[in-house]
Amino acid sequence: MKILLIGGHGTIGKRVAAAFAGTHELITAGRNSGDVRVDLASEASIEAMFQQLGSVDACICTAGTGYYGDFHTVRQADLMPGIEGKLLGQVNLVLIGQRYLAASGSFTLTSGIAAEHPARNGAAVAMLNGALNSFVLAAAQELRHGQRINVVSPGLVEDSRERYGALFPGYNLVPMPKLVNAYILSVQGAVNGKILKVYS
Repeated sequence: MKILLIGGHGTIGKRVAAAFAGTHELITAGRNSGDVRVDLASEASIEAMFQQLGSVDACICTAGTGYYGDFHTVRQADLMPGIEGKLLGQVNLVLIGQRYLAASGSFTLTSGIAAEHPARNGAAVAMLNGALNSFVLAAAQELRHGQRINVVSPGLVEDSRERYGALFPGYNLVPMPKLVNAYILSVQGAVNGKILKVYS
């Protein structure tokens, strides 16, 4: 398969890349790294990426972050980078990419545990993740030609313990191989319209 992975050099992305690189044609994309460049906050950049690559059999996105901050002081300006990048960026990968995705191809987006179990000061991230989950449930009903879409919802992953562990006290760590298996299931399995939760 020809697999496009956006965010292939990130914490989760590099593990997903390693799982697919040996047996598939893997193309990585990112704002500052990868085989091709893409800015998820720009529709034009996403369109240009797909035009450059042509048809793909699978599109995976592990890129995008959100804002953590005091709920009582958060403002729209704090929310917009996550909305434009993680949320609308992944939505636009599907809305634009459906024209470039092969018949029976798949989209795999990434949300997170905050959709159901928000951390303190994480209302912005909870909003992004919940919206992505809902979008996938709806998009699965609309895609044509056997195309599929799922979203992987990770908990606190092992490789992010040092960076994010303090934000998620008491959360169980997710083993990286278990998380990677959710992406493999989405791409190589038959599941469609699923929120693949990997919380422990």
